[in-house]
Amino acid sequence: MELLQECAGAKRIGISGHLRPDGDCVGACLALFLYLSKMLKEASVKVFLEKPADIFKEIKGFEEIETGFPREPAFDVFFALDTVPDRMGKAEEYFNGAVKTVNIDHHISNSGGGTVNLIRPDIGSTCEVLLDLMDRDRIDADIARALYTGMIHDTGVFQYSNTTPETLEKAAFLIGFGFDFPRLIEETFYQKTYLQSQIMGRALLESIRFMDGRCVVSVLTRKTIDFYQAEPKDFDGIVNQLRNIKGIECAIFMYQTDIHEYKVSLRSTEKVDVAKVASFFGGGGHARAAGCTMKGTFHDCVNNLSLHIEEQLC
Repeated sequence: MELLQECAGAKRIGISGHLRPDGDCVGACLALFLYLSKMLKEASVKVFLEKPADIFKEIKGFEEIETGFPREPAFDVFFALDTVPDRMGKAEEYFNGAVKTVNIDHHISNSGGGTVNLIRPDIGSTCEVLLDLMDRDRIDADIARALYTGMIHDTGVFQYSNTTPETLEKAAFLIGFGFDFPRLIEETFYQKTYLQSQIMGRALLESIRFMDGRCVVSVLTRKTIDFYQAEPKDFDGIVNQLRNIKGIECAIFMYQTDIHEYKVSLRSTEKVDVAKVASFFGGGGHARAAGCTMKGTFHDCVNNLSLHIEEQLC
């Protein structure tokens, strides 16, 4: 795929990602926004996302993200990044109405939903896929910072199994632009607010091990969420911390979104392909990190997940 060729002649270009945008989604959307704005001076480029967490506010272009999803004329080209189009929320309307649609992702569960599709499950992040598509001579420090943000978030600062030698080579290229990458890692990946720390402590304290101690699950009910006046962005890192418990092969974190409805996050070791588990319930993701939305009581959801996890652990 040639990014600039796909946008040839376009006057209006739109970019969006998935609901509850994470570091790779935000980084990819802003990196592409900065790159296309730089390379295509005559085009109007816009980014549409649910409001991302403030930890990403130092990425250039953050303040230009459209979070209100106003009525827009049809776009000549619209990019769906790090997602399937039907997980874009209100931005899906822009995507469906565009003359050309481009879907760029790295999730194995994405079968492609655009006029043009580039899905690379062999690559650790959508930001890494984008870097391969960009002219390196035209990348600057702002674009590099955005791309690096996505790479560290989807590789767990290069500790997950989706990190390859090529990933590290690309990271070395990006930090060569001289931005403060240790502070970027600390402030966007490791640092937690007091509220986030309280909720994580509650989730760990009330977690339950099962399946001979090889799995762990924790849930935040609507009542608990309302007590802390918390939002989904305050739950970042909980499922990874559950996975870090010694002896755990698969971690499940759930939070209630409605009556008998839960958002589910899954993390695992090499013994469980959680993307396969999530796909049974309409979700997807990576082999070691995936998610879905489930209907039923908490116990119903755990029992249904357990059936598919147990098949792989046997």
